[in-house]
Formats: sequence, C-alpha cells, structure tokens
Amino acid sequence: MTDKTPSTSNDLTFADFGLHPGILSAVTDAGYSKPTPIQAEAIPVVLAGRDVMGAAQTGTGKTAAFSLPILNRLMAHATTSASPARHPVRALVLTPTRELADQVAESIALYSKSVPLRSTVVFGGVDIGPQKEALRRGVEIVIATPGRLLDHVDQRTINLSQVSILVLDEADRMLDMGFLPDLDRIVSLLPKSRQGLLFSATFSKEIRKLARNFLNDPVEIEVAARNATASTVTQVVYPMSSDDKRRAVLHLVKTKKLTQTLVFSNTKIGAGQLARFLEREGIKAESIHGNKSQLERMKVLEAFKNGSVDVLVATDVAARGLDVAGMPCVINADLPYNAEDYVHRIGRTGRAGASGEAIALMSPDEEHLLQDIEKLIGTAVPRLKLDLPSVASARSNSNRPERGERRSYQPHTPPVDEFFLKPYEPSTTAASKPAVSTAANTARKRSVGVLLGGGRY
Repeated sequence: MTDKTPSTSNDLTFADFGLHPGILSAVTDAGYSKPTPIQAEAIPVVLAGRDVMGAAQTGTGKTAAFSLPILNRLMAHATTSASPARHPVRALVLTPTRELADQVAESIALYSKSVPLRSTVVFGGVDIGPQKEALRRGVEIVIATPGRLLDHVDQRTINLSQVSILVLDEADRMLDMGFLPDLDRIVSLLPKSRQGLLFSATFSKEIRKLARNFLNDPVEIEVAARNATASTVTQVVYPMSSDDKRRAVLHLVKTKKLTQTLVFSNTKIGAGQLARFLEREGIKAESIHGNKSQLERMKVLEAFKNGSVDVLVATDVAARGLDVAGMPCVINADLPYNAEDYVHRIGRTGRAGASGEAIALMSPDEEHLLQDIEKLIGTAVPRLKLDLPSVASARSNSNRPERGERRSYQPHTPPVDEFFLKPYEPSTTAASKPAVSTAANTARKRSVGVLLGGGRY
C-alpha cells in the first residue's frame, strides 16, 4: 500500500534539503531557489531512500525532483579517480524517447558540473561507437532508451550489476510505446535490492500495475489532479475548416509576433508541408518527425532552442522531452487522437511558473476529439472565432496561390510582328530564276531508275 506525503511549506528553498554544496551551487547558478510542488514533495522522500511513484502535470520539474536527490545519494561514491572500475553504473534512468533522454542528460550534467560524478546518455539513431567509449571510461549515471540500452547489454559494453537506483521517467508513454517486454528484461538484469522511482504525467490502472511490479512499497506523490493542465496556460479553440488551418497558423504567428512556437500536426506529411508553407511566407520554420534521422532531429531542436528557428512543426515525437525556457505558445494545428497527448502537448508552454498560451484549430470532423479532451481535463475550452484576412490581402506579398484555389483567368496576348500582317508578295528572285529544261528532268529520272535496277543492261 502506498503512503501519501504531507504538504510542504511554500517558504521551502533548495537549501533546506541538505544537498551537497556542489550540487546546491549548480542549482543556484541555474537560477533556481524555490522548489516546485513535485520537487518539494519528492526530494525528501528520495533522499530518505524510499521508492516513489510520482505524478505531476508536465512542465513542473519532475526531472530535478529525481536527479537532485540521486546525485546527492551518489556523492558517497564520488571519486576523482581516472580508473573506469571506480565509476560503475549506479543509477539508471529510462525514458521513452531520444529527445527526452537527451533533455534529462542535459539537466543531470548541469546539476553535477561541480561534483566528481559522471553521466552519459545512450539512444538509438546515432553512431553507437562514441557511446561505447563513454561507457568504457566509466560513468555513475546512465540515461537511456530501452532499445539502445539492450543493444549495449547484448554487446557487453555495459554492466548493470551495481545499479542501486532505477528511474522510469514518463512511464505511461513507455507503456503506450510497447516497451514493457524491454523493461521486464532490463529489470531482470538489475540487483533485486534497489531504489525505484517512477514518474508519470498520469496515473492509470496500467501504471499502478507497473508500479506494483517494479517498486517496493512506494510513496505515492500526486501534487495536482490527474490529467490537469497547468493553471499558467491559457487555452482557446478556434473552429474552422481544414483548408483554413495553414493560413490560420501563419496569421497567428505574424499578428502575435510569435517566436519559439511549437505547432503540432498529427502526420509526418502534414508537419513537413506546413513548415515549408511557413518558410515560403517568410517565417523561419522547420519540421521534426519520425522520418528524420536522429542527427537531423537533434540539429533542428538545437536551432529551435537557440532561436535560429521561430516555429517548429512537430508530430507527437516532440510532445515530451522538449524543454525550452519561456516558450510562449503551443498551436495544435490538428487535435490529437489521444486526449492525454493534448495535456502533454500544451505542457510544453507555461513551464516553471511562466505564463503560456495553448491554441487549438478545430475542423468540424474533430469535434469529438475536443469533447474527449474536455472530458479528460474536466473543463470546457473556450471556443472563439478567428477572423482571417481575405485571401487577396493575405497574398499581397506573395504570388503563390493557396492549394485548391484558382487565380482568375487572364488571356495572354503575344507580341504582334507586322511582317505577318502583310499580304503575300512573290519573290522577285524566284520569278526570274530560269526553269530547268524538260530534257534535263527526263535524263535525271532515267539515271535514278537505272541505279535502282529499273533500266536495261
């Protein structure tokens, strides 16, 4: 049976947790002073060595909620020795996607920059060679996707026999993606005596079953209503036809002067087409989806984070693990088929207490999807009318017609050459040329006939 943690004071600071000075200084350097609710609840429990089953809405700081106490607990084994044997894998963090793995790895590297603890990240879609080399040098913390981790296990480039802490991050997503068999195999390779931490944006029956199998008498921490959206995010729905959606995205980006905006599409083709349309209209846009290689996706994400790209059009591959400080707006060009994905999508904005805006464009055939979303989050999303500029004014700076629309026919008049308007006049040179005699013509015909076998020998 799980325990419930008591509520904590709003005056709590990171200094009150008793973290190692090197870890605390890194947190301070990152600009954090007060913990979020999930951090305030989870950090003391993890520091005490208890298993945790934690749920909080996306964007509330779950990564720090487990990474800070893990680093603090591992300080007992920290060493400056260069020997790989002195740096065995002691903590394993599993994530469902490459993007989330990379994001968690960045956070752990940030918090551990002043202490002698090593970490690395392993995921598929990139060269396995550098990952092998990092593991050979020895690391205390490994952040991994299940598939690539098992590749390293099969190639004997990682030893999990000394793992004392296991983290399942975004566990609900891992179940959705069919990782349960991989999780079972990985857990079978770990010591039975270990600390288990499971974090998820939602608690479902499947998640609770997973917790019973992988955790030992966990403390259950739920700091917000299940599937609730952050109060810092303003939501709105604009009903419109499917044909108007591209122009609507363009209109919103331009009129609101949006930068670092995430736009979601349900399909890879749709994401690519929308990004190219925005590019043609002068918006710095890129797309990210499953058809792109991992290196391409990482390059696009980096450009989006550093501001080189203003609009990132994505499928749900980017719904989790993308953390950009101050992202002002998320636009759902398509409503997601799974209502829970809506919570994860709009959780990309309004993070860490900042305000954000979530805009959804809904065609008539998506009405039932909105109803599912409203039922899940327990509130109605306001529906407003979006006044789009006329097609003519929208194209004032562009000569490209919208798809499915025709320009008015303008007949093409070729240039007139006056030579062709003059009446026919016979050539004087042709008229004065002497005619060839009939005898000569007859001789030519006979010669040709002989050559072709028609004459007498």
